Amino acid sequence: MLKTTLTALSTAILCLSLSACGGSTTKTVVEQKETQGQQLLDLKEAYDKGVITESEYKRTKNEILKDN
Repeated sequence: MLKTTLTALSTAILCLSLSACGGSTTKTVVEQKETQGQQLLDLKEAYDKGVITESEYKRTKNEILKDN
């Protein structure tokens, strides 16, 4: 009888503890926005490394400065 009671109690505790796991639908979203200065530094670095052309550099630089 004691063994049956302990088994039932253990099963109930296990079920209750598992039912709390993963039941949340809350989502955390972290949005990072680069500053204008960081965008310009990254753009200049890409230009200096030859990743983008001079015309792409100038066009994108003007877009960055215009947007902010």
